[in-house]
Amino acid sequence: MSQMPQQAAVPKCPSCEEPLEPGDRFCGACGYDLSVVPARPADSPTLAVNGAVPAPDGVDWPVARDSDGHGRPAPVHAAAELPGTDSGGSPLPPPPPEAPPGAPESAAPGVRFDRPDEPDEYPLQAPDPRLTTERDAAAQDAAAPAPAAHAEPAAVTKVCVACRAGRVDDDGYCENCGHAQPRERDHMEQESGPIAAVSDRGLRHHRNEDAFSVGCTALPDGAPASVAIVCDGVSSATRPDDASLAASRAAGESLLGALPRGTHPQQAMHDAILAASHAVNALADEPATAREQAPHQNAPACTLVGAVVTAGLLVVGWVGDSRVYWVPADRSTPPARLTEDDSWAAQMVAAGLMNEAEAYADERAHAITGWLGADAYELEPHTASFKPDRPGLVVVCTDGLWNYAESAEEMADAVPPDAAARPLHGARVLVGHALDGGGHDNVTVALLPFPAPPQGAGSA
Repeated sequence: MSQMPQQAAVPKCPSCEEPLEPGDRFCGACGYDLSVVPARPADSPTLAVNGAVPAPDGVDWPVARDSDGHGRPAPVHAAAELPGTDSGGSPLPPPPPEAPPGAPESAAPGVRFDRPDEPDEYPLQAPDPRLTTERDAAAQDAAAPAPAAHAEPAAVTKVCVACRAGRVDDDGYCENCGHAQPRERDHMEQESGPIAAVSDRGLRHHRNEDAFSVGCTALPDGAPASVAIVCDGVSSATRPDDASLAASRAAGESLLGALPRGTHPQQAMHDAILAASHAVNALADEPATAREQAPHQNAPACTLVGAVVTAGLLVVGWVGDSRVYWVPADRSTPPARLTEDDSWAAQMVAAGLMNEAEAYADERAHAITGWLGADAYELEPHTASFKPDRPGLVVVCTDGLWNYAESAEEMADAVPPDAAARPLHGARVLVGHALDGGGHDNVTVALLPFPAPPQGAGSA
């Protein structure tokens, strides 16, 4: 069916997105003063530059793979390329064979699409000024007046993220430029000892449906342990933001409670995923009246990925298509992806019907086959343990980041060389990398240096 030609794009109000008429000085819908539209900040997120240090002798790690010779990018590194064991203590299986030429495609049972069927209802917005860079924050701190000696502590004044000059009123709008301020979950940052996490709404979604939990604890022998959980709400489900928040909190609390009691980290991760599943399932227990008033609602759902880092052991666990990457401190040695997606694309690769480049280029690639929720097809918590023989960085992230750095090599290139020493800065850089790439999804990333530094260590 032919389509009607599209009209030229009408300028929209940067505050409420209402169309504007030529010559308008104020928005007719919200009264936004169009003469004070702030310019995009000149400074942009730091670009990663590879650092190199001499490689240790006698180390035999995986060799980086080349492209397939047909112009397609090299497949990502799979968990099976690193020595490790699954939750049953068995060696991880070898990677599946590639599909023979001309092999037919097949649908997989228990598939859930992580997007509504209708087109994206959130149009691309103006450049988002919410991600304040470190230089901007320092400038704001320098411009703030020094408190008088012996003065009573003054109430904290919120400064507009758009014009960075006006005071934010109690209604959430800037008194100077009228810009609506981001909600609490639009951009979240947390640092806990040597680890850090950042989550951002992105540039196209109207809310942040990701959540994370990070923390540090100690094993019974006093050895430090770092924990990170990252959850991605399934957009086609009801209340995906509630699901991701409940799952991340439940899993994080479970891990931080089990590790000091002496539970093996891999068993603790398995139990944490089950705890997260129970928390998400509980969200589906609604009164009958609520179901009658909104019969189109379905069970809240999310994906989960996590990592536990100790002095000599790295444990990962996941359900869904969020990922864990390993980036060695010695950038001359290859990085690796430590998780396998519960997705349509991964099933096609595992069945030998398509290679990774073909599967992840398909529009069905991100249809997930595993998730947490009352309507989950079958809960299969995946866990794996690794014993890296060198220091490095563990990257735990949602697809809002890895969509812009899919292969292990691309992810390593995006990670700043000093990310292990400055994890919060590194997480900010990675979120900025996704926003610069388009920010089409919520973006969440947690960084954990390996091995776990002594208690009390943190960002420089």
